[in-house]
Amino acid sequence: MTTVVLADDEVLLRKALAALLPLEGDITVLAEAVDGADAVEATRTHRPDVLVIDLEMPGVDGLEAVTRIRRELPDQVILMLTRHARPGVLRSALKLGVQGFASKSAEPAHIAEIVTALHQGRRWIDQDVSAAAIVDDCPLTERELDVLRVTGDGYSVAEIAARLHLAQGTVRNYLSSAMQKTQTHTRHEAARYAREHDWL
Repeated sequence: MTTVVLADDEVLLRKALAALLPLEGDITVLAEAVDGADAVEATRTHRPDVLVIDLEMPGVDGLEAVTRIRRELPDQVILMLTRHARPGVLRSALKLGVQGFASKSAEPAHIAEIVTALHQGRRWIDQDVSAAAIVDDCPLTERELDVLRVTGDGYSVAEIAARLHLAQGTVRNYLSSAMQKTQTHTRHEAARYAREHDWL
C-alpha cells in the first residue's frame, strides 16, 4: 500500500485523481490540499509515502511548498505535476530533490504507475517533460535565476538578500548581470523577460 497526499488548486483534477488513483494501483489518498501552504500542512500531518503536488498554484506555489517541506522532511518523496515543462522549473525542482516529474495531462493509470515507482525508490521524469527541458538556451546562471525569481515576487534588494542569504552588493551584481544578458533596463523587466522565455 502506498499512501499519498494530493495538492492541486484545480478541484476537478484533484478530485478525479483522488477517486481514480486507488482504482489504478495499491494507493490510499490520505488527504487533499488546495494550495501550497495547505500541502505543507497536510504533508507534515499525514507523512505520506508520496506527495503529489501541482507546480502552478496561487499563493505558495509548488516549488515554494517543496522548499518548505524539504526543511522539515528532507526524505519526503515528491511527484510534481505541471502543464509546462519549463527548463528552469525542472532544474529548480531537481535541485530541491523532487524525485518525479510528470505532465498534468497524463492518464491517472500512468500517474499511479509513477507513484508506485517513486515509492519503490526509483526516479521518474516523463519523456515529454524531459524533452522540453533539454531545449535550454538560458544564458543566466543559477544564482541570477534565483534573484530574478525572488524579484518577480515583488521583493526589494534587501529582502532578496535576506531570503537568499546573500550580501546586498552580491544581489545587485547578479541583477546587473541578468539585466545585461537580457538587455533590459530594470530588474523587474529582467524577471519578466526570464519568465516569458520559460527560464524561471
